[in-house]
Amino acid sequence: MKYADNKITDLNIAYIGGGSRGWAWTFMTDLSMEPALGGTIRLYDIDQEAAKHNEIIGNRLSARPEAVGKWNYEVSSSLKDALTGVDFVVISILPGTFDEMQSDVHLPERHGIYQSVGDTAGPGGLIRALRTIPMFVEIAEAVKEYAPEAWVINYTNPMTLCVKTLYHVFPEIKAFGCCHEVFGTQKVLKGIVEQEMGLEDVDRAEILVNVLGINHFTWFDSASYKGIDLFPVYEKFIDGHFEEGYEEADRNWMNSSFNCANRVKFDLFKKYGLIAAAGDRHLAEFMPGNTYLRDPETVSSWKFGLTTVDYRKKDLQKRLDKSARLVSGEEEVEMKPSGEEGILLIKALCGLTRVVSNVNIPNTDRQITNMPECAVVETNAVFSRDSIKPIVAGEIPDQVLTLVAPHVQNHELILKAALDCNYDLAFEAFMNDPLVRGRITEEEGHALLKDMIRNTLAYLPKKWAELV
Repeated sequence: MKYADNKITDLNIAYIGGGSRGWAWTFMTDLSMEPALGGTIRLYDIDQEAAKHNEIIGNRLSARPEAVGKWNYEVSSSLKDALTGVDFVVISILPGTFDEMQSDVHLPERHGIYQSVGDTAGPGGLIRALRTIPMFVEIAEAVKEYAPEAWVINYTNPMTLCVKTLYHVFPEIKAFGCCHEVFGTQKVLKGIVEQEMGLEDVDRAEILVNVLGINHFTWFDSASYKGIDLFPVYEKFIDGHFEEGYEEADRNWMNSSFNCANRVKFDLFKKYGLIAAAGDRHLAEFMPGNTYLRDPETVSSWKFGLTTVDYRKKDLQKRLDKSARLVSGEEEVEMKPSGEEGILLIKALCGLTRVVSNVNIPNTDRQITNMPECAVVETNAVFSRDSIKPIVAGEIPDQVLTLVAPHVQNHELILKAALDCNYDLAFEAFMNDPLVRGRITEEEGHALLKDMIRNTLAYLPKKWAELV
């Protein structure tokens, strides 16, 4: 990399999943608005046509006069071509299709097991992991061979198991997982601070928090704004608004299955005394199935939604239509900041700034002191030139650790099950998941798990067909 006037203009980034119609556009837009970075983005995707569309979209965006970050987008035909000599690798893939996800999310409903997301925890998270882990084994091996010194940024879910696989295959890899759920909870605190304290235009980044937990089941045990402890402010707001919850003006929970009124967060605070720091849809899936996801009526009473795969398919069609308009020039990418921090972290790792942000990495520095070193945890870390130094977050309180521990145990089981094609380990994890445990018999569990695996065999190693 060449530095001049506090800028880098020859950065090389491989984007695995370069045909993405979501994260890729966000990434491109944020890059176009960053004046300190420029270079080449190599787009690699098994759907090469989609990658070619993003090549057109990215280059058109970069050519706009208002784009201060200048990038050349090019399609790579192989992982070797994409990775050789790059400085950064971004992974943002959909493991399988929404047809497989339809089974992941909705097949368990035959036993009254409901999932609000289905990509991280629960039966859906397990099956998604079984088909994702072999893909990440291939990616990790390719990084080890062609780009061992590159920083690898993962956005794919299930986040924890993706990162865990990268380190299992290539222990020296410089990889981390980025997730925006913590930012969303900071925005909730920002809104409550403004409402309770009569302030305006509070900067989300000035809500300082200590982060500890695992991805999508993350917690704050401290939060402050300009020296003000926000726990009493949060508690007072909950006491006065528990039933209606808190919603941003343009994010009513009834208007989108991605929105919520944060009542699950509020309830978890009342029960455990920490601020749960993810969207309610994610948080609910880590809890026992009779708590927030007993049935659709219970979900509605907590003011969040079940994100159906039919909704995702319709949304995908909208994005495909938008992609066609962007490629033809009928429509332009809207240039506005996403609020994500990926580009800021790249700047920090290049040595252009220094940043503290939440990150998913192994617990090898015991940043969470009462969790095992093998766990992939989410805490704050300091990003600086070619360095990520985790900040010690301390202990998770015992009551919360009791909720987190079964998922950490399952991560170990699922990784081994996927690597070894071991049905028994997959079944153990399946029945141990809090959404499933106590809800179905072993006989029902075997039948359901085997049906779910059969529905995703096209994306699994061949040995699985012999096991189900």
